[in-house]
Amino acid sequence: MTIDTIFGLVPAGLPPLPVLLSLTGLGAAVVLMVFGAVSLIRRDRTAERMAGAAAVAPAGTEGHGPVPVVSSLHGDAAANNWRKLLKPLEKHLDFADEEGESGTRLKLMRAGYTHPSAARTYFAVRLLLAAALAVPVLLVTPLISRTVDPDTVALIALGAGAFGFYLPYRVVQSKMEKRQRAIADGFPDALDMMVVCAEAGLGLDASFNRVGQQMASSHPELASEFAILALALRAGNTREEALRRLAARTGVDEVVSFVTLIVQSERLGASVAQTLRVQSGDMRQRRMLRAEEKAHKLPVKMVVPLVTCILPAMLVAVLLPGLIQIARNILPALG
Repeated sequence: MTIDTIFGLVPAGLPPLPVLLSLTGLGAAVVLMVFGAVSLIRRDRTAERMAGAAAVAPAGTEGHGPVPVVSSLHGDAAANNWRKLLKPLEKHLDFADEEGESGTRLKLMRAGYTHPSAARTYFAVRLLLAAALAVPVLLVTPLISRTVDPDTVALIALGAGAFGFYLPYRVVQSKMEKRQRAIADGFPDALDMMVVCAEAGLGLDASFNRVGQQMASSHPELASEFAILALALRAGNTREEALRRLAARTGVDEVVSFVTLIVQSERLGASVAQTLRVQSGDMRQRRMLRAEEKAHKLPVKMVVPLVTCILPAMLVAVLLPGLIQIARNILPALG
C-alpha cells in the first residue's frame, strides 16, 4: 500500500513513521471526541430519566429538596465512562489509586479540583491536547511546503505533542501554587477568628464551620477547605484524621504545623484557645517575614529593567548633546 492510497490525507514522499504517527494521533483524537459526545448524550438522557422519576415521586417527599441519588448517579455515570476509556492506561499512569493518595490526585486537589474523576479528565485532556497539536503539524506542514524534510516534520510534530502534553501540567502547577499562597495568606486571619470562637465557648468543630462561613468572601479557598473539613467531621471521621487530610489536601506549611499543634495539644490536654493564640502570632510573624523577604528581593529584581530599559535612555539623554557638539565642531576641524 502506498501513501497516496491512505485516503489522500498525507502527500507522497513521507516515510511510513510520520504517516503512522499522524494516523494514530488522528484516530486517538477522533475516539476521544466521539467518547465525549456519547458521554454528554448519556448524561443528558440520565438527567431526563431522573428528572422524570423525581416528578412522580411518592407522596410525602415534597419539600425535602432534590433527591441526592440524582447527582450521585450522574457523577458515577460520567466517572464510569472515563474509567472504561482509560482503564488500559491505569496501570501505567498515576491515578489508579482510588483513595486519593497518588501524586497526581493530590496535586489536583491542591489546585482545587476535588472531583473523583478529576485525575482521569486531567490525563484525557493532556492526551487529547497532545494529539490535537501533533496531528495538524503532520498533516498541514507538508501541504504548505513540500520541500520540508520528513524527519523535520516528524520532529516538529513530536515537539508540538510534547508541548500539548506538558501545558496542562504547567497550568495545574500554577493554579496549585497560587491557591497555596492564598491559603497561607489567609490562615492567620482564620486563626484569629478561631481564637474568638474558642473564647466565646464554641467547640473546635463548630469553630471550623463558623470560620468557613465568615471567610467565604474574603478567602474563598480557605473557606472551601474548612467547609470540607466540617463535612468530614459530620460524616463521622475523627478530628485527627480530618485534620491530617486537610494538611495533605492543602500542602501548606502553615496548615501542616497548625494540624500538628492541634493534635498534640489534644493528646496532652492543653488549652485549645491558648494554643490557637500562640499559633496565630507565629503565623502573623511568618507572613511578615515573607513580606520583608519580598521587599529585600525587590532591589535585585529591579536591576534588570533598570539596566535594559532605563539606563540606555538616560545615557542617550545625557550624552547626546555632547555628541552633537562634537560632530558639529570638532570633527570638521579635524577634517
